[in-house]
Amino acid sequence: MGHPGRGWMLLVWIVAVSFLLADGRRLRQPRCPSGCTCTKDNALCENVRSVPHAFPSDVVSLSFVKSGFNEIAGGSFIHTPNLQLLFIENNRIASISPFAFRGLKALIHLSLAYNNLETLPKDVFKGMDALTKIDLRGNNLICDCKLKWFVEWIHHTNATLDEIYCSGPSIHQGKKINDLQPHSFDCITTKFASYQLLKFESISVESFNFGNEQFVVFAQPFTGTCTFLEWDHVEMTFRTYDIIESISTVVCKPIVIDNQLFIIVAQLFGGSHIYKRDTSSNKFIKIQDIDILRIRKPNDIEAFEIDGETFFIIADSSKAGSTTVYKWNGIGFYSHQSLHLWYRDTDVEYLEIANKPHLILSSSSQRPVVYQWNRIQKKFDRRTDIPDMEDVFSVKHFRVKGDLFICLTRFIGDSRVMRWDGAMFKEVQTFPSRGSMVFQPVFVSKWQYAILGSDYSLTQVYQWDTNRGQFVPSQELSIQAPRGFSVVSVDNRVFLFASSFKGKTQIYEHIMIDLSD
Repeated sequence: MGHPGRGWMLLVWIVAVSFLLADGRRLRQPRCPSGCTCTKDNALCENVRSVPHAFPSDVVSLSFVKSGFNEIAGGSFIHTPNLQLLFIENNRIASISPFAFRGLKALIHLSLAYNNLETLPKDVFKGMDALTKIDLRGNNLICDCKLKWFVEWIHHTNATLDEIYCSGPSIHQGKKINDLQPHSFDCITTKFASYQLLKFESISVESFNFGNEQFVVFAQPFTGTCTFLEWDHVEMTFRTYDIIESISTVVCKPIVIDNQLFIIVAQLFGGSHIYKRDTSSNKFIKIQDIDILRIRKPNDIEAFEIDGETFFIIADSSKAGSTTVYKWNGIGFYSHQSLHLWYRDTDVEYLEIANKPHLILSSSSQRPVVYQWNRIQKKFDRRTDIPDMEDVFSVKHFRVKGDLFICLTRFIGDSRVMRWDGAMFKEVQTFPSRGSMVFQPVFVSKWQYAILGSDYSLTQVYQWDTNRGQFVPSQELSIQAPRGFSVVSVDNRVFLFASSFKGKTQIYEHIMIDLSD
């Protein structure tokens, strides 16, 4: 049998150690921080310069008044996970870290009332599932895209909020934030981002679909070629598909008729020609020459359909040539109508006005002339001209909600946007455009753009503002002597091709940016 005193001594030792450990724990308990007053479960901090890192563990309610800090940093309350009530009122808090309240899983009431907050960082309340009340009164919240997430959060949280109001922007100023909906915010903006640089100059660009694939063709006057590009679905770049050798090429116009691909190749010298894609040999074959007596100096080609019949028109800019309409007869294209002689036309645009086919011819010798299709005679009749618009190089049209507009390019003077009012085109907007050879409307998804190129300055991209009924500046692009633009959609991506007469042809990707992120 063991000594009876040993058990008693062991018991005394265990009790002593227990008291020492308990006392050690009490010694390690955080004290009430300097500048704060703590009671059993409350702490009030006044004139502190930052959020203290530790409080007694039994504090569940924390208040700050007259604080000397204007920012709540990330992890400020990471050491006080038991907080249930947090009041940061009547201070000068102007910014909050997205991680400021991390770890406060037990918090049920948060007040940030009467501070200088203009916004709240996204997901600042993430992980605070116990919240039942948030007070944000008395701040200057700006209801822009940065606050869209908060409006979405309001509609999904179980926490209640007192009525708070927008201090801006003007579209929402004075409105109750509680009444806003996520769709109240237009937070998607766009830009054209440089994607691929091509190693050649070009004077025109056309995109087309053939065989369920998208293609782009460039006219290269210096090398005398029509260069075709296709999308490489693996490498995610545009690569050369084929080339048509020619001389001083100015336009390569694709036309698809009954699953047959034709290319009208307009040349300054050596006449113009028509090629057809031979699918069996997988190459282009010349099938027809265009009358050199009519077309001496081609400058633009437009293709169109009227009543199921296919036409194209070549604008001739020589003193002795004639702008001519050609028609497909099932075998080839033949001259259908010469619109006029010796007017030195620089551009032709096909459009419908009041559901009737029309052409607008631009010329260096007269104002733009409007022609209307005569369905009985099956020819175009001169209808009118566009007044007070001399020296127009080209005209391109677009539509917004059914309204018809045209962009008129002028190398000297102001380019303009005009709207059809039912009887004539009337001016909507002017654009300084010294050195401009292209002012082209471009539509991507739901965005309407107009791109104004210049030989002497940066290319200006404008975006249509529906509320103003005008274009507003959107972006500047660095393109040397741009001559044309074309949009291609492939693999759920959208690209803008920009031909450059004096530099490298460029490809941009149209990118959407969510400003609420």
